[in-house]
Amino acid sequence: MRGRTDRGSSAPLVIAFTAIVLLLVAVVVDASAAYLARQRLDALADGAALQGADVGAQGADAYDGGLAAGDLAISRAEAEAAVRAYLRDTRAALDHPGIRATVRVDGDRLVVELTAPVDLPLRLPGTPEEPVVRAVGSAVVDPETG
Repeated sequence: MRGRTDRGSSAPLVIAFTAIVLLLVAVVVDASAAYLARQRLDALADGAALQGADVGAQGADAYDGGLAAGDLAISRAEAEAAVRAYLRDTRAALDHPGIRATVRVDGDRLVVELTAPVDLPLRLPGTPEEPVVRAVGSAVVDPETG
C-alpha cells in the first residue's frame, strides 16, 4: 500500500474556474444588453421608416397638388422631418441617449439608419469605450400593390 504523497492544493484550480465562469457571465450579460438595445432600435427604425415613407410620399405637397397618377415620389425633406417627429414622439432619446438618425431616399424606398451608444452593465477589459448599436429600417412606397 502506498502512502499519500500527493501534495498540492485545489484552491488555484477552483479560483481559475471561478474566474472563467465570472468572465463568461460578464460576456453573456453584456451581449444580452447589446442585443436587447439593438432590438429596440430595430423597432424604432422600422416605425420611423414607415412614418417617413407615409408622410414623405403623401405630405403637404401631395395634399396641395393631389397624388400623381404614377409612382409616388418620396420627398426627402418631409420624410426626414417625419422621422425626427416620430423619434421625438416615441421619446427615443430617453431609451437611447445620443441616438442619431440618417434618412436616405433610394427611388421608391426610404431607408432609416439609427445609431446609438449602448450602456453595457459590465465593463470588460478590451471592450470599446463607448459601444454603439446600429439598426436599419426601410419602407417602400408603391401604389400598385395593396
